[in-house]
Amino acid sequence: MYAWPASEVPALPGQGRDLRIHDTATEGLVTLDPGPVARIYVCGITPYDATHMGHAATYNAFDLVQRVWLDTKRQVHYVQNVTDVDDPLLERAQRDDIDWVALAEKETALFREDMTALRMLPPRHYIGAVEAIPGIVPLVERLRDAGAAYELDGDIYFSVESDPNFGKVSNLDAAAMRVLSAERGGDPERPGKKNPLDPMLWMAARAGEPSWDGGSLGQGRPGWHIECVAIALDHLGMTFDVQGGGSDLAFPHHEMGASHAQVLTGEFPMAKAYVHAGMVGLHGEKMSKSKGNLVFVSRLRRDGVDPAAIRLTLLAHHYRADWEWTDQVLQDAVDRLGRWRAAVSRPDGPDAEALVEEIRAALANDLDAPAALAAVDRWVTRQDTEGGTDIGAPGVVSRAVDALLGVAL
Repeated sequence: MYAWPASEVPALPGQGRDLRIHDTATEGLVTLDPGPVARIYVCGITPYDATHMGHAATYNAFDLVQRVWLDTKRQVHYVQNVTDVDDPLLERAQRDDIDWVALAEKETALFREDMTALRMLPPRHYIGAVEAIPGIVPLVERLRDAGAAYELDGDIYFSVESDPNFGKVSNLDAAAMRVLSAERGGDPERPGKKNPLDPMLWMAARAGEPSWDGGSLGQGRPGWHIECVAIALDHLGMTFDVQGGGSDLAFPHHEMGASHAQVLTGEFPMAKAYVHAGMVGLHGEKMSKSKGNLVFVSRLRRDGVDPAAIRLTLLAHHYRADWEWTDQVLQDAVDRLGRWRAAVSRPDGPDAEALVEEIRAALANDLDAPAALAAVDRWVTRQDTEGGTDIGAPGVVSRAVDALLGVAL
C-alpha cells in the first residue's frame, strides 16, 4: 500500500528543541531523546467512511511531533497502518451493497487526498492489515505455542495474564477495562474465555466473510491489536519512541498491543511514550462514525474551505484537549489565516528571529500549538500597528509557520 506525497518542509536557521510530551503510561511529561532516527507508529483508519475532524485532529498532533523532530535535524521513521478488514468495514459494505474491498480502496484514497490537502507528512511505511497477514500468522502461532494464547471454538485468544506488565499503558482497573472492552470491540461476556479481557488474535472463518490461510491457525483473519504489533515490530522494532493515536485507543488497543509485543519479545516497554490526542465533539457528543455526527474534511474542501484554515482550526486547540467543532471555530481560523497572509505579503516587517524561537519553545512544551499561534498573532499585530524595516522578516515567518505548523501562507 502506498501513502501520499510529502509537502516540502522548509529548513530553518538554528536548531530545534527536544520534545517534552505527555506519556499516558507514566501519566506525566517525558522528554524524548531519540537517536539520529526518531521512530513513531500512529494507528490508522478503518476505511469505511471519509476522514472526519476527529481523525484530522489526531493526525495533526503527530504531524507536529514529526515537525519538531525534523527541526532538531533528525530523520523520522514514521509507520501507519490501515485496518482494511474489520467488522465495521464489512458491516458498512453490506449495508451499502458494495464490495468491501472496493469500499476500503475508495475511502483510503479519499483519506490520502485529505492528508495531502492538510499537508500532513506521510509515513515511510503505510501498511494495510491484509498485506500484513503473512507476518501476523507466525506471531499468533508463537504466542499460542508459548502458552500465551489459547483456542476457543476455533478462534485464538491472547491471555492477558501472560504479561506481567499488562495494565501499565492505560493504568485502568479491571472493572473499567471490562466496560471499555465491551464498548470498543471486545467481547468480555463470551463464555469460555480464561479472562473476560482476553482479546482475539485470530478469528476463525465465518460464513460470508473474507478469510485467509492461517497455516496451523486455520482459515480466518487477524484480530485488531495483533495487526499493529506485527507492522510495528517489522518496521520499527521494540522500544520505539512514540506510539500514537486518539485517547480512545489507550484501552484496549494500545494496552493489548503492548502486551502482545512484550510477551513476544520479552522486552518492556513496547514504546517509550504512549501519546494520545483528545476527542472532537459536535453538538455535545464525541464525533464518531457510530453516532453519525461527523464533519468531513472532504466535504469542507468541496465547499471551498481552504485546507490551511482547517489546519489552523485544529492547531487552535491543544492536542490533548477534548473540544467542540462549531462554525465559529472555523470562521476564527479563516479570519486568522487572512490576517497572517496579509502580514507576510508585505515587503518588510518586525524582526522575526525571536518568533521562530517562541514557536519552537511552544511546540517542544507538549505540542502547545495554541501558544505557537498566539506568538504568531503577536508578530502580526506588531506588523499591523508598527511595521518594521527587516526585509527578510515576512519570509522567515512564512517559512517557520510552514515548517513547524504545516500551514502554507
